[in-house]
Amino acid sequence: MPTTISDLNAFEILDSRGRPTLSVGVELSNGIHARADVPSGASTGANEVVELRDDDPDRYGGQGVLAAVGSVNRQMRDSLTRRKLETLDDLSAADELLLTLDGTGNLSRLGANSTIGVSIALTRALARSTRAPLWLLISTHLKAEARLPVPHFNVVNGGAHAATELDFQEFMIAPRGAPTFGEAVRAGAEIYAALRKRLIGESMPVGLGDEGGFALPVRTPEEVLTILTAAIEDAGYRAARDSVAFALDPAANGFYQNGRYRVAGQDLSSNDMINWYRELANTFPIWSVEDGLAEDDHAGWQAMTESLGEKIQIVGDDIFVTDPERIQAAAVDKVANAALIKPNQIGTVTQTLRALEVCRSVGYAQMVSHRSGETSDDFIADLAIGSGCGQLKSGAPARGERVAKYNRILQVEHHEGLRYGSPHAGKA
Repeated sequence: MPTTISDLNAFEILDSRGRPTLSVGVELSNGIHARADVPSGASTGANEVVELRDDDPDRYGGQGVLAAVGSVNRQMRDSLTRRKLETLDDLSAADELLLTLDGTGNLSRLGANSTIGVSIALTRALARSTRAPLWLLISTHLKAEARLPVPHFNVVNGGAHAATELDFQEFMIAPRGAPTFGEAVRAGAEIYAALRKRLIGESMPVGLGDEGGFALPVRTPEEVLTILTAAIEDAGYRAARDSVAFALDPAANGFYQNGRYRVAGQDLSSNDMINWYRELANTFPIWSVEDGLAEDDHAGWQAMTESLGEKIQIVGDDIFVTDPERIQAAAVDKVANAALIKPNQIGTVTQTLRALEVCRSVGYAQMVSHRSGETSDDFIADLAIGSGCGQLKSGAPARGERVAKYNRILQVEHHEGLRYGSPHAGKA
């Protein structure tokens, strides 16, 4: 008898910011069970698929997800129960059915928070049913060499992730020179501890932003990068592109108004921003910049890629929203040279894998990413390993919902001994 989907169920849980999200469960006819807990972003692109929120002011300030829970427990359960689930082709068919069932093009009827929960739960159940590690199922499907990614630890939070005057959203350290993933995690944790000690020594607050990074009372990226350079040295490491490098996510949508960038007390053009990034990269060992310009600044993105693309990795997030078609079109227009990959931006695992395939076909690097509102679900760790992308950002080396991903990769490293590092390390 073929293995089929016996049941789907969902209920409301909390994410790391105390906001409601979904936990989705699946049961197969062979007795396999699996769950997926769904993340949620604060800094979102205009073209992301749509979360379904209840808008009931009497529950969670309107942020409840009972309607999305109902989507799983009624329409999706009715449509997917008794469908075969034995291969990734079956998963693809199930994902396609969800898109058809929704029928809106942006998942606004059923809710992308419900579809991605179902899709991840089905993927995890399929892996368990076939007795394959989740990362291996993904690697086999993509025909990719599985590898352990370079972690990008978000150690200072600003923008939408912290209530400070710092406009740039994420300052990450990437131990690109570490020999193993375990040593990269050690470097991240030791630098994070050294940074905390230095902040206390300078009588600065050590409160945290949404992703576990420190929320500092500073305004400019230069101030942050200077402090981080000192903390790296305090921990006994070297701030350098081939050792512990910096990666920035300014999340420029947050300070873009009427065609200008109002940031750190300045009023800048696209060219001004590009020149600023060039100066920062010449002063500090920055190897990657994500969302350095706003998603609507198409000409600016082209100019930034042409000007800086040989020196640093130019990562598109809000401009791509993990959409395979957008990434394909961007490659034609020479916009960016890398894409951020967030499954809940696009709504299904099948479309996420397709986005990774398109990146590989056009020569774009990929970085798998968490969201600011996270859970302890570690699916993206296996996605990063199985895709062989070589890069993962999951927040600070602190807080359970962040370290769950890093700990999952440490587990795989311990048992599998896969290669560590980014296949794109020499390209920027």
